Amino acid sequence: MASNAHAIMATSPLFAAHERQFAENRFVYPVLSRRARGLSIGVNLNPDKICNFDCIYCQVDRTTAAETTFVETPRLLDELDAAFALAKSGDVFALPKFRDTPAALRRVNDIAFSGDGEPTTYRNFDEIIAACADLKRKHGLDDVKMVLITNASMFHRPHVERGLALLDENQGEVWAKLDAGTEEYYRLVDRTSIPFRQVLDNIAAAARVRPIVIQALFMRVDGQGPSDAEQDAFCDRLAEIAASGGRIKLVQVYTVARRPTESYVTPLSDADVDALVDRVGQRTGLHAEPFYGGTTWMSDE
Repeated sequence: MASNAHAIMATSPLFAAHERQFAENRFVYPVLSRRARGLSIGVNLNPDKICNFDCIYCQVDRTTAAETTFVETPRLLDELDAAFALAKSGDVFALPKFRDTPAALRRVNDIAFSGDGEPTTYRNFDEIIAACADLKRKHGLDDVKMVLITNASMFHRPHVERGLALLDENQGEVWAKLDAGTEEYYRLVDRTSIPFRQVLDNIAAAARVRPIVIQALFMRVDGQGPSDAEQDAFCDRLAEIAASGGRIKLVQVYTVARRPTESYVTPLSDADVDALVDRVGQRTGLHAEPFYGGTTWMSDE
C-alpha cells in the first residue's frame, strides 16, 4: 500500500511535468520529485538533448532543436548558487510554481544530475561535480544529497570514475537505471547500441564500491506490460549484481507519470507496480518501493 507521501505524489499535478526551464535559467531547475519526496534541484548537463539512449518512455522532446547546445559552466554555477540560496531560505516555496506544495514535501532533498540526456557523457563531468560540491558546502547544505541519475553506460570511463569518487565524498548517491532483465527487452525499451552486458557490468562494479539505488521503470508497450518471464529475468539480474558483491540499498519500481516519447507507451496500474515490488522482494530479498504513474498527460490527446 502507498504511504501518505506516495499518495500525495500519485495525485498531485505538481508531479505531472518536470520542465527544464525555471525563470531564465538554462541549466538548473528545481522540481518536486516523487522519488525524492521533496524538492530536487536539477542540473542539466545535456542542454543539447543528445543522449546515448533513446528510451521509448523518455519525456524529452528531441523533435525540436535545443536552445542551448553546450554547458556554460560559469552560468550553471551562478544558477545553482541562486537556487541553493532560495532553497536554504525556504523562499522557493513562496514562488507560484511551488506555493501549493504540501507541508510533508517542503524539504530540499538533493541536487540531481539528470536533465535532457545522460549526464556522464559530459566531458568535464568530474570537474562539474567538484564545483557543485564546493557550492553546496558554501551554503552549509551538508545534509543535501548529490544524486546522479544515470544509465550507467559510462561508468568505466576515467573522468566518470573520478566523478563518482567525488560524489562519494560529498553525500553522493548513484541511481542507476535498469529497465530490463533480457537483452531483447533492453533493446525494445532503451533503444541503444550499447551492450546490455556493459551496463550490467558497470552497475555491478559501481555497487561494489558504494551502495547504489536501482531505478527500474516498467510500462505497458502497445497495451502489454512486461511478461512474467521478463520480470523474473529482471530479478535474476539484480540477484547477480548482489552475488558479485554489489550493494543495492533500494530498488525503485516506478512507471510512466509524464508524457513519453512514444504514444504506444502507457503506465502500469498501481496493482501491477505493487506486484513487481513484491516479486523483487520475494526473489531477491532486496528492499523495493513503488512509485505510481498517472494519465493526466493523456487527457488532451
